[in-house]
Amino acid sequence: MRLKDEVVIVTGASRNIGRVYAKALAAEGAKVIAADILDASETVSEIEGTGGEAIPVSVDVSDEKAAQDMAKTAHDTYGRIDGLLNNAAVYHDLSVKPFSDIPVDEWDRVMAVNLRGIFLCSRAVVPYMKEQKKGRIINVASNTIFKGTPGLLHYVTSKAGVVGFSRALARECGAFGINVNSVAPDYIPHARDLQERPEHDEMINKSRAIQRREVPEDMIGTIVFLLSPDSDFITGQTISVNGGSVMS
Repeated sequence: MRLKDEVVIVTGASRNIGRVYAKALAAEGAKVIAADILDASETVSEIEGTGGEAIPVSVDVSDEKAAQDMAKTAHDTYGRIDGLLNNAAVYHDLSVKPFSDIPVDEWDRVMAVNLRGIFLCSRAVVPYMKEQKKGRIINVASNTIFKGTPGLLHYVTSKAGVVGFSRALARECGAFGINVNSVAPDYIPHARDLQERPEHDEMINKSRAIQRREVPEDMIGTIVFLLSPDSDFITGQTISVNGGSVMS
């Protein structure tokens, strides 16, 4: 187990990709804080059902106090915080539209979760990581920033901000033994996407060097690597996991 007894917070862990991440980290031996604005108890039950350890924490990542409370709960429960996976984001309930049709309140909501959220959650855990002189923060970006994907300008902009944030935070935190990196997945469809727009999925699959659909499990190896001692000298980087859709 590469993460045995490591304490890792996963935001957006109640369902979909976040649940896959949380379960995979627990399978690697991590004690997982399954954090979400929705109830993450089912994720925790699945982890416990396979012999893992996890606790659910209710958090709105865009709320400063909630983020601070999340970190405190993790530290009070386990006595340390080794990793933070900033996965929570607004994406799947967004509709593709010209940038001029994006309502201002929708723009603000995307920025509040996708950018302010990683700022607040990182700020909440860093003091604990500084104290223990060790920590790893992984922020989930997106390959849309390299493609300049149209129709989702607010989402693309927020994820470009994730990369800039990660690089700057890596500079600020390196002296304290804290590594900060980002991972950039390509399009990972939900069942609804495949039902409503199968041709879109097929088009993207053909654009990749490895011509198949990307699934959440494709991200696990990279995330575990970045949370493990194997990546001790890697920080400020963005690793694209995309089957060769974008090569940078």
